[in-house]
Amino acid sequence: MLQSMMKWKYREMIDVPASLESNNISPLIKELLVQRGITTDESAQEFLSPDLNQLNNPRNLANIEQAADRVHQAIAHNERILIYGDYDADGVSSTTLLLKTMEELGADFDYYIPNRFTEGYGPNEKAFREAARNGVHVIITVDTGIASVNEAMVAKESGIDLIITDHHEPQEQLPDAFAIIHPKCSPDYKFKELAGVGVAFKFAQQLLGYFPNQFLDLVAIGTIADLVPLKDENRIFAYYGLQSLTTAKRPGLNALKRVCNINGDVNEEDVGFSIGPRLNAVGRLQDAELAVQLLLTDEPDEADDIADMVQSLNRERQKIVSNIVQEARQMIDPMEDQGVIVVAKEGWNQGVLGIVASNLVRKYDRPAIVLSILPETGQAKGSARSIPAFNLFENCMELRELFAAFGGHSQAAGMTIRTENVQTLRDELNRLINQQLSEEDFTQELEISKTIALPEMNELLVNEISQLAPFGMGNPKPIFQLDHLPIDARQIGSRKNHLKVQFRQENMSIDGIGFGLGHLYPFISSGTDISVAGEIGINEWNGNRKVQLVIKDMKIEGKQLFDHRGRKQIDIAPFVDGKASHLAVFNKIPDERNYIPEEIRCITYETDIDSLGKEDTVYLYDLPENLNTLRQLIEKIDPNNLHACFYLNNSAYMNHFPTRDDFKWFYVLVMKKKEINLNDNVDMIMRAKNWTKEQVLFMSDVFFELGFVRMEKGIITINSNPVKRDLTESSAYQKRINRAEIEKVLYYSKYEELRNWFLSCVQGCDISREEVANGL
Repeated sequence: MLQSMMKWKYREMIDVPASLESNNISPLIKELLVQRGITTDESAQEFLSPDLNQLNNPRNLANIEQAADRVHQAIAHNERILIYGDYDADGVSSTTLLLKTMEELGADFDYYIPNRFTEGYGPNEKAFREAARNGVHVIITVDTGIASVNEAMVAKESGIDLIITDHHEPQEQLPDAFAIIHPKCSPDYKFKELAGVGVAFKFAQQLLGYFPNQFLDLVAIGTIADLVPLKDENRIFAYYGLQSLTTAKRPGLNALKRVCNINGDVNEEDVGFSIGPRLNAVGRLQDAELAVQLLLTDEPDEADDIADMVQSLNRERQKIVSNIVQEARQMIDPMEDQGVIVVAKEGWNQGVLGIVASNLVRKYDRPAIVLSILPETGQAKGSARSIPAFNLFENCMELRELFAAFGGHSQAAGMTIRTENVQTLRDELNRLINQQLSEEDFTQELEISKTIALPEMNELLVNEISQLAPFGMGNPKPIFQLDHLPIDARQIGSRKNHLKVQFRQENMSIDGIGFGLGHLYPFISSGTDISVAGEIGINEWNGNRKVQLVIKDMKIEGKQLFDHRGRKQIDIAPFVDGKASHLAVFNKIPDERNYIPEEIRCITYETDIDSLGKEDTVYLYDLPENLNTLRQLIEKIDPNNLHACFYLNNSAYMNHFPTRDDFKWFYVLVMKKKEINLNDNVDMIMRAKNWTKEQVLFMSDVFFELGFVRMEKGIITINSNPVKRDLTESSAYQKRINRAEIEKVLYYSKYEELRNWFLSCVQGCDISREEVANGL
């Protein structure tokens, strides 16, 4: 039995309503649509066939017409306009989009993206005052500004009209700006979840007076990379934007696709895992202006050069992240009950701390705040990521007095805090999370869309599911559960950290690949069904296409037998996870226990069974003296997993058991000789009958026990007046027979025979002598 790493949450079984009756939609897709809240033919058609005409009118955004009029006025009067952006992929794509818009309108314009390390996130007073000195009359923020109350006041005092376009969570006090264009500040705008680039696109559409198809590639990058829900307008933007990225005409995007090894159709994973992270890497390590230049350039050679620099920065970013993650993990005490992880250290690169926080969340299933201490200012700056059950934004706002600066949303935030307040932040957030969540809330959830059989997992199914793409936040890839017996399992990868499992039914086979799940390999035992949950897709290699399941998690619900018989050195450490109880059983507990992890409790077969309770995993190191003793032990403990770790140096079953004729010959020899010194003559007896020394000594013990001979210091003499007794009356004789039977059942039996015997014990079944004699 193996517990899943995540909590498997099954979609509620809802019948497909009559309103979703289209014959053009398969039953499976209908079921998946209903799970997404789509219950009518009309809404299904809108979802499966996104249409640009479904987009909301930008005029429904509050203040957008007023803002557009001011920009047009500035252009008409040759007033200088500054686009003020952010340093992430959403901010960079938003900045590029509005710069292209200004260029088309013939504006006098420039742009500014703050340096993450010297200026921090969002608008800042110094930059605004510098803009005023440079003759800027209008500042347009993109993907930032909704929390910039002080900076709006500075702009107003400096004679600058500030237009804020943003999508982050509005706080209690809004900036006193000339105009705020924000879906959540617009009662008449139906969709509230646009990315920053989506808001910028709407503003560009209003400014240009037509629908700017040429910017859809930029909208797709910012929308997907910023992890906003891919539904409604965002789904439409992503759908058409990915098509635009596939046929990209921007030299910068084509150069970026080259370094990302993206060929053919561009999908959401290409943006989310390749394009977005590389654009983000620039602003994480240096000034983000390089990323804007890449998207703006019309020169292919320049684009290639910049793309290569971006690629180099991304590799450097990966190394920095790896080092900080390692240091952060060393600072976390696994024995300390931390509801929220807060780690801080001087010298950490501020630009990558969000990635580090995400890594810690995945590792520990806890919200994580990662801060870089800046001794010169007495502050710490960093990023936070959360788990679904804990609203980071709301809870941090409860502690707003601790922060010098704070912003974000429910699952991610950035912050600046006085160094002396870090411990208070840790204590208060732990207090809040412990009040709100139970232990179960910390376990990651894996939402299962459907349980399917192996024959259903084919290319037709993959093609059907592709109708639901692009996938992302709010529209995750369907997760399917497969319950089946694997025909093969192995660890793959240079570090053996990935898992590959193969399933087969009749003429059909499918591979399951679990990236980073190599540690689960030891838990797969022979002949036991496993349950895997993952995403179904196509693996293309050397021109071959094959359906595969990308495994996200695995569990095994049946009781398992792990067969280590005959192996002298057994590494059982991989099976000890600290979450379950473990018990090792011996005839005598060994003095040297260096091969047994400390978490395992050791007992002997003579331990009082009534003192034992349920155990998850049991390791049997020695064969018992009695099968019934073992049966009662297993029945009492009722283990989910049993490890047979038996090793024999000398086998009773495999060694020849003396026949009655053997006993007779040896007894006649003793009668003739009257006296035999085994110390001197055992080799002669062995050669005469081709016996082993153990057999000679065994027969001697049986004769002595039955009173047929006397033995003293290795000298056997005949008893002249013995009582007639059968050989089977000897306890040594019976012990040898019993030992052979025990070895036959527990050591020399086939795996399936031993597994069935084990299962009969945990099910409380009696094992008859006849069954034992036949190996079962």
